[in-house]
Amino acid sequence: MATDPAYDLVVLGCGAAGLSAAVSYAAAARASGRAARIAVVERARREERGGATRWTSAWFRITEDRRLDPAFIEEMQAASGGLADLESCRTLAREVGQTLQFLEQNGVPLTYFKQPFANRNTGGGLGMPVGGGASIVEGLAGVIERTAGARILYETEAVRLSLSGAGRVDGAVVRGRDGLLATLSAPAVVIACGGFEGNAEMLTRYLGARASELPVIAPTLKNNTGDGLRMALEIGAAAAGQFDMFHGEPIDARSGKPDAVVYAYPFGILVNDRAERFCDEGRDSFDSTFEEIAYEIWRNQRQRAFFIGDQTTLAIESVQAIVLTDQPPVSAGTLRELAIELALDPGALERTVAAFNAAVGPGRFDAHRFDGRATHGLVPPKSNWAFRLERPPYIGYPLTCAITFTFGGIRTDALARVLTPSGTVIPGLYAAGEVTGLYYRRYPAGTSVLRSATFGRLAGAHAARAGAA
Repeated sequence: MATDPAYDLVVLGCGAAGLSAAVSYAAAARASGRAARIAVVERARREERGGATRWTSAWFRITEDRRLDPAFIEEMQAASGGLADLESCRTLAREVGQTLQFLEQNGVPLTYFKQPFANRNTGGGLGMPVGGGASIVEGLAGVIERTAGARILYETEAVRLSLSGAGRVDGAVVRGRDGLLATLSAPAVVIACGGFEGNAEMLTRYLGARASELPVIAPTLKNNTGDGLRMALEIGAAAAGQFDMFHGEPIDARSGKPDAVVYAYPFGILVNDRAERFCDEGRDSFDSTFEEIAYEIWRNQRQRAFFIGDQTTLAIESVQAIVLTDQPPVSAGTLRELAIELALDPGALERTVAAFNAAVGPGRFDAHRFDGRATHGLVPPKSNWAFRLERPPYIGYPLTCAITFTFGGIRTDALARVLTPSGTVIPGLYAAGEVTGLYYRRYPAGTSVLRSATFGRLAGAHAARAGAA
């Protein structure tokens, strides 16, 4: 890069968090009668912009009246064992309505629908952008492209933060497509470039052996190489979140489609590569268990599992809505034939299904509530939605665990300002999205994109106010 321009704001990352920061800053500057000189740094090409946001369905854990699920804060406290930053959680709850309005005002149409299956964790329904996360990327990036003085720098990677003599962040050093370094100077920098899903060394360091074998759930996650975390730690930022845990999802092992998740496993059984069941598929609704099951597949089941169902499974209303793969199920007239198609031991699968069928207790099966129809005397049990697999043709999906985002990241306050270990604000530095650490042990579904957009928006607005002061 041949130039060394001056900006009012530099944003590292072009997903929901980074774009929200840039658009929010531009709006605040415009409202105060100022021009906004903004640089958004994006490692990918234009057609791949948006990081993880581009590929996600972007489910929002909200109620019909556009509030965050009221159970979220309590669940975060319980799931994290008290380690989660509850002030940030309360801020998220308080700001969700304004974030949804912000998205709509900037070209991102939203919709809301009732969750079609029993659940305890999404407020009874789900909001989402029409068109998923790609709608967020295209809507907000379009605003930046129409804003005089703002630009998106593609195929550009962040190398390090720039500091004044007193230690204030005053820009970022980047490397452009020509391989040359340049300093983008600005009084405020927002780090919003995701976790370290695409960094084999960091995955191995924090998650342990075989972590680098985890496939990413979408191709552009390979660009999430932990640069934001590394740069912040280099200048004394604190870390937060659980570094040896990640959010994973069970995907169809045959598919190359991004986000090819198979959520329908409560309505059948899951077996490993020895054709043995290894979990309680009906312990809770899929939105509460899919992460735990994906992690189990990776950590303890050699990255291979199989969802087995029958025609009762396929007849459930809306079940196809929670099978996101582009591949049809493997189908066969007998369990033996199905096992052969899936490269499983036929005798083992037949024995597993026979034992399961024999253990199914009485009661009425109802996919849309916690029906209590369980197995008896079976280890592991199935606590809900247990029905005999006896209606051929039988179906199967081969599953593996894909990494979606890492939990460990930068520590921030409720205004998205980056903090040191003592809690001191690092002047001029903000962070938002999955580069920040919030989750421990388990991810309460439907909150990642919401928190990215919310804290990105807050970071941009605060930086604008600070710049105008």
